[in-house]
Amino acid sequence: MKKFNKVVIIGGGVAGLSAGIYARIAGLEAEIYEKNSIPGGECIGWNRGGYHIDNCIHWLTGTRKGTELYDVWKTVGGLSDDTQYADLDSFYTSCVDGQRATLYKDLERTRSELTAISPEDKEEIDKFIQYVEDSKSCLMPADKPMDMFTVGDYIRLGKSMGEFMNVMKELSKVSIEEYSRRFKSPVLRQLMCDYLPKDYTAYSLLVSYASIADENGNIPMGGSLQLSLRMEKRFKELGGKIFYNSAVKEIVVKNKKAQSMILENGTVVTGDYFIATLDTSFLFGKLLDESYMPKAFKKAYEEPSKYPGTSGFQVAFSVNKDFNPGETVFINIDPIKVGANTFSRMYVKVYGYDKTFVKGDRQVLQSNFCQQDDDYFAWKAMSPAEYKETKERLARAVKERIESFFPEVKGDLEILDTWSPLTYERYCNAYHGSYMSFVTTPYGPQVREKGTVKGIKNLCFAGQWNSSPGGLPVAVTNGKFAIQRICHKKSLSLGGEYDERRTEGRAKTGNTYDGLEAVRGKRVS
Repeated sequence: MKKFNKVVIIGGGVAGLSAGIYARIAGLEAEIYEKNSIPGGECIGWNRGGYHIDNCIHWLTGTRKGTELYDVWKTVGGLSDDTQYADLDSFYTSCVDGQRATLYKDLERTRSELTAISPEDKEEIDKFIQYVEDSKSCLMPADKPMDMFTVGDYIRLGKSMGEFMNVMKELSKVSIEEYSRRFKSPVLRQLMCDYLPKDYTAYSLLVSYASIADENGNIPMGGSLQLSLRMEKRFKELGGKIFYNSAVKEIVVKNKKAQSMILENGTVVTGDYFIATLDTSFLFGKLLDESYMPKAFKKAYEEPSKYPGTSGFQVAFSVNKDFNPGETVFINIDPIKVGANTFSRMYVKVYGYDKTFVKGDRQVLQSNFCQQDDDYFAWKAMSPAEYKETKERLARAVKERIESFFPEVKGDLEILDTWSPLTYERYCNAYHGSYMSFVTTPYGPQVREKGTVKGIKNLCFAGQWNSSPGGLPVAVTNGKFAIQRICHKKSLSLGGEYDERRTEGRAKTGNTYDGLEAVRGKRVS
């Protein structure tokens, strides 16, 4: 029997790096092929005018020590016990007609201030705080994929979820917009709807806020790109190989196996197993025939009203670092059309909490307008000249609206950069420019796939698209899970080199996991 040694990974984002790292821990050869010149995929940042602009992390789920997800982030090198986090005391603030309402890390402070704003909503505010408290127990299983769970694992998971199961039961079919109507106060209604798209399920907001309140959703200092670079370093230290500027053109399938893949430059790459950690719309339709696409994805792509994508039009500025209206603040603005839709609210986020985003006496400030499928098509219809002019015009319009609400910065804002759904499409082959996978709405079942491809024995896909609504936690765990599944199926065919490779992997990692057993989800005492 041919020895199973080499895993080829398409995509050097968080999922691809995770898969590569766990492959090396398991003693497998691992090669990553990335279309861009740096790692990270959408978990990156870039420089403009001497300033660093962050693209990804608003909060990172899995920063609390003792959780399974933290162990994964630590294993892949994204976090460590010495990681420093931003010293922020709130999630975000909503401003409406001169009133400010804030979701603080301290739930009792939130309860007190929201009740002071709207005493008539006290009962609903108390329910909201309890929902968030109960949602703290919603922790992503990260030790092994659920398809490898035993009955005991399911029992333990159910017990660990505690009261969150009641939250799910009550709110899984309720959108954020519907939930907001339970409050009488206009500012509290707006507070509920500002941060996430209003057609998300209500529990999405509760779980997100619970992560912040439970110190399990902190922001690592240094930004998104540095997290990706730490993972790249970890992968290379384990002996993995990563090839940049190496876009894949085609996966060659013969006799129900991925025989090889062909790069855009004509290079042919072979391996024993292939893991595609990229947008599924690009995988099924560009690299593979669309007929290989799982039914759940076909349904989601065919029903965008139930499974919308999420992207954004964003503008970055520099501003005096003394300007601090609150870390993230939503404000009313004169209506502005962005993409296909008109917006009367926007947010400003200041980044002075991290020296990475500070230059002298100035800091980066960013704003984002949520864009979905119809907005993407509006951008896509523009000519190159119109696209460029539209971005520049919108940047000036956003600047004017910030200055109108915060007159103290009038004349001080400097436009650094703009980017749109087409930026994500170009850089990451992202479906409709989505930087998250399908939105979890009350109108369709959640998309959740193992990543197996029917009709191809030695290929799978892994990443945030495996499970809506995606994001970094889904990406990093699905990279790991792909290797666990491979090892579960192939461990007997690793051959005589297995013991040697396992020893090598253990020596290099210094981890409390032991080679193959680590990625099979079993701790070694």
